[in-house]
Amino acid sequence: MTPTTHPADPDADAGTADAGTADKVPAPAATEAAPAGGSDPSNGFLAKAALVTAVLTVAGSVLGLVRDQALAHFFGAGSETDAFLVAWTVPEVATTLLIEDGLAFALVPAFSMALARRGTGARRDPVRALVAASLPRLMLASGVVALILMAGAPVVVEVLAPGLPDPRLAVDCTLLTATCVFTFGLAGYCSAALRAHRRFVAPAAIYVFYNIGIITAVFVLAPRYGVRAAAMGVAVGGVLMVLVQAPSLWRQLTRDTAGLPHDEEKGPSAPALMSTALIATVLLFALCRQSQVLIERFLASSLPSGAISHLNYAQKVAQVPMILSLMLCTVTLPVVARALAEGDIKRARSRVERDLGLAGCVVLLGTAVVIACAPQLIQLLFQRGAFTVRDTEATAAVMRVYALGLLGHTLVGALVRSYFSAGRPTWFPLGAMAAGIAATAGIGSWTVDLWGVRGIALANAAGISVTACVLLRGMGPRNVPIRVRGVVGELAKPVAAAVCTTAAGWAVAGLFGSPLVAVAVGSPAVVAVFVLVLWALKAQSFEPVRRSLAPRVTSAVSSVTRKLTHVR
Repeated sequence: MTPTTHPADPDADAGTADAGTADKVPAPAATEAAPAGGSDPSNGFLAKAALVTAVLTVAGSVLGLVRDQALAHFFGAGSETDAFLVAWTVPEVATTLLIEDGLAFALVPAFSMALARRGTGARRDPVRALVAASLPRLMLASGVVALILMAGAPVVVEVLAPGLPDPRLAVDCTLLTATCVFTFGLAGYCSAALRAHRRFVAPAAIYVFYNIGIITAVFVLAPRYGVRAAAMGVAVGGVLMVLVQAPSLWRQLTRDTAGLPHDEEKGPSAPALMSTALIATVLLFALCRQSQVLIERFLASSLPSGAISHLNYAQKVAQVPMILSLMLCTVTLPVVARALAEGDIKRARSRVERDLGLAGCVVLLGTAVVIACAPQLIQLLFQRGAFTVRDTEATAAVMRVYALGLLGHTLVGALVRSYFSAGRPTWFPLGAMAAGIAATAGIGSWTVDLWGVRGIALANAAGISVTACVLLRGMGPRNVPIRVRGVVGELAKPVAAAVCTTAAGWAVAGLFGSPLVAVAVGSPAVVAVFVLVLWALKAQSFEPVRRSLAPRVTSAVSSVTRKLTHVR
């Protein structure tokens, strides 16, 4: 991305407009008249940003599959792979805390508030003040944690995998993967800052470069260094995640401050846009949510061999609709945070309600496809080599149960952004997640003996649904006061559509023996029925599509009717 507007960059217009008008907005009351100064971007811009994010995220996921295939090709499923997977725990946790759910919830609202305050006439630019106050501290904290993990690598391996026959290889890999705590911290910081400036291309590309680093290291270095090459790739990939974003952020910050005074000797101190309590709440929430995976693996460890793998494969496939549905919320988080920073509660509420409706439609459509075509999808993706027909049947059964919680996962991901978008510390999401974790552990302990790994999947769906209900109930003046009854009523429409669609898709997919044909025919059938039901129910989230298509459908029907009349 360059400082000048480029037609190929969907977020260039918004970024350039922000820079040009930020110091011309006199007060929050005037923001509606200044589209680039903080008002809700056009739906066209959000659609383009979401599309670019979706394309790059899918590309990163495909490269992640290539990465896993490369690991399987070079190292199989033996002791080397086990050692690397133990070390892999560090980047898994670091991703959640520093890039996705954790740090972003604190930084995006902080940068949005700084951008909103830039036009108040202060001599000291709030954005530059925020960077000066927060970036050195983040670098110091993440660097210290990385060094502690490296120094304590033997202890980390002993805690994570006490039964590992030869821990030395895992320790070596952990020494390398621990560096990602520092690089992921910088990458997460850059992503949050760029998204607050409405720049989405570079943040969405980080996993593409991350996986390229790992894949390249494995193919080039594996013959000499073994599985340590994959750990080297994690370290290299973390550096690439920073490098792909740093130039864009540098140009954005220097361009945005070009017309602002640089004399800060007597300027007011930077406002406290982030607090220790805020950072603590978001990081603890992310840790609590991550613990759901640990509970699942703990419960599955008592089951026969393969249970953890079946649950893992089922989750990887089923979570794709959830990831796609949350992309819009990722794009609009800076919009909501900016509206709240400017005191525009009505605009923030409208945006959140629309996001919940759209995200619900996307994830429920994906849920219908996943449940209807589960055996065919698993057979098509995994059934080869050591992955047997029995594995396909078990994984498909687990995936159908796990998919029941996809709406809950999406609502939690969307709602928690609203809780933290105001930039204020709140412990309510952590309490809601703790209630869900307790439900997952309690239900799972009871159902694992009855239904095995399917019982664990059911506990996951029930627990995350409990969290979603608590978060939805708690929406109020301290976050975004959405109209809960209206939102629930609108979500009931795609739920009804998903029920009808799943039955139809299941029946259609079962007519074909080939998994490719079943998915190719069943998926369009699911989409068609889903759209028709939403159309009939007049769902508000589907209303823009319905208004766009209605004249065309009416015109087509009228044309056909005239032709038939002429023939008669």
